[in-house]
Amino acid sequence: MEKREFQAESKKLLDMVINSIYSQREVFLRELISNASDAIDKLYYRALTDDNLTFNKDDYYIKLTPNKDTRTLTVTDTGIGMTKEEMENNLGIIAKSGSHQFKKENEIKDGHDIIGQFGVGFYAAFMVAEKVTVISRSIDSEEAYKWESTGPDGYTIEPAEKEEVGTEIILYIKENEEEESYDEFLEEYRIRQIVKKYSDFIRYPIKMDVTESKLKEGTEDEYEDVITEETLNTMIPIWKKNKSELTDEDYENFYREKHYGFDKPLKHIHISVDGAVRYDAILYIPESAPYNYYTKEYEKGLELYSNGVLIMEKSPELLPDYFSFVKGLVDSEDLSLNISREMLQHDRQLKIIEKNINKRIKQQLKQILTNDREAYERFYQSFGQQLKYGVYSDFGQHKEVLQDLLLFYSSKEKKLVTLDEYVERMPEEQKYIYYAQGDTVERADKLPQTELVKDKGYEILYFTDEIDEFAIRMLMSYKDKEFKNVSSGDLGIEPDEKEKEEEKEAAKEHEDLFKKMKEVLGDKVTDVRASKRLKSHPVVLTADGEISIEMEKIINSMPDDQQIKADKVLEINVNHEIMNALQRAHDQGEEQLKLYTNLLFNQALLIEGLPIEDPVAFTNDMVKVML
Repeated sequence: MEKREFQAESKKLLDMVINSIYSQREVFLRELISNASDAIDKLYYRALTDDNLTFNKDDYYIKLTPNKDTRTLTVTDTGIGMTKEEMENNLGIIAKSGSHQFKKENEIKDGHDIIGQFGVGFYAAFMVAEKVTVISRSIDSEEAYKWESTGPDGYTIEPAEKEEVGTEIILYIKENEEEESYDEFLEEYRIRQIVKKYSDFIRYPIKMDVTESKLKEGTEDEYEDVITEETLNTMIPIWKKNKSELTDEDYENFYREKHYGFDKPLKHIHISVDGAVRYDAILYIPESAPYNYYTKEYEKGLELYSNGVLIMEKSPELLPDYFSFVKGLVDSEDLSLNISREMLQHDRQLKIIEKNINKRIKQQLKQILTNDREAYERFYQSFGQQLKYGVYSDFGQHKEVLQDLLLFYSSKEKKLVTLDEYVERMPEEQKYIYYAQGDTVERADKLPQTELVKDKGYEILYFTDEIDEFAIRMLMSYKDKEFKNVSSGDLGIEPDEKEKEEEKEAAKEHEDLFKKMKEVLGDKVTDVRASKRLKSHPVVLTADGEISIEMEKIINSMPDDQQIKADKVLEINVNHEIMNALQRAHDQGEEQLKLYTNLLFNQALLIEGLPIEDPVAFTNDMVKVML
């Protein structure tokens, strides 16, 4: 028996495999099982062209055998096996993939694609094993051979005894180290977990003898260990089945089995595409948000499979942020994986898949909105805020995708409505889509600024989420109708000739009064003027310019010390009795007018939910009025 050395390049690569290529040690089992599946697939393809071979799928399997006494984990397959020469080429030269060569030489079809590409997966075994032994007998040989290695130092090949065609890989699991424990890879429960996680949908049965403690027959309290062979994997993934075979219950059961959520999914989407990029997908739209959904801890992403083998638990590239609530998976045989099969070499295929998935999710949500409004509103209560963040983010890049999915509470309908429903009801003379911002619908409805718009009979949308106005500012318009805040300086409602004349007279009559009030308030406001919008309320704050008072409140409440200031205007209702008191104060002298001006300004601040700069001074002013 002669010891042979790996090539210099192979030594370096083996060291990389052991220490840096794979992010999780547990993937060694995924790689070995995938190789075993490839070996059986190769035998299947040989049978297609060799009349002397028959392939009965039920005769082929992968067997896992942990042994704590010998600290070994054995992976056995009934596949095509290897000759001595193939052992040299496939195991002695790292990164020479027998599966890759087989794919080049054979037309792969019937959905039995070969998984391996790079020829390095086998060496992941050295992450957990101090020695690896491979005993294999090829379908083309009566002789078996044993390959053995302890790592970069080299390997040996010698004749061996093996009756059946196939391959047996024996891993001698490392002893525990101070900061590393390897015992887990000898535990039945842990092996079951790893298989379920990565290899549940390998098309051949993955078997293991499982020890169970059972009541000994004929006794009442005496137990014995019973060993039974168990198949650990599901084999046929639900997404490979015909949709006609599946029921809603099947999809819901799969949702629970995959632990996508504790709720019942609102809808599922089953996609099978055989085009430029072939893939299958099952997506779920949940009804309720996870407890951490709106936190930094939440990770978006779909499970990504390649030929039924889990590559990534969460692939964020498959979902845009605004649809990050979607759960599910994608399985494709066309992905260009990197050497560890944990990441993609380039994302062209993913972009194609993501684009189609994005479109299908939008279609499904629109369908729910149209056909099951009650269900959509339950969904929107959980995830509507995320859709609005999507409109606002990336400078409004996604607004066309999302605008028809938005809902806002209507002053007229007294329920949530779409923008399309609002616009369809607009009177012909109405120029804008009006909205009012408040902490609640009730507070928004009571805002003094809404009076003129309501008086005209126009519908108002009530915004109660902090993101609402930011999203709408990014949206700018819907079906050529611009949005207008009822607190805007100009509401775009033209007065008739009589009203215009009255406004001119009021402005002229009270010009000196408002000028002095502005002097009292200084830079707290940009102007004091007669209001065109108030009917019953005495005073209100409005904003000139792009920054609304509500936006000022939200941004200034953030912890990043960013401070902005809206151009506030104090509007006075000249038809309210308060004007008589202001006029008397103006006639009585500077101090009285200052008192009334500050009181009205602070009153307007309270209406807007803004803090009063000096509460003590405010209460003192109130006392002065009462005395």
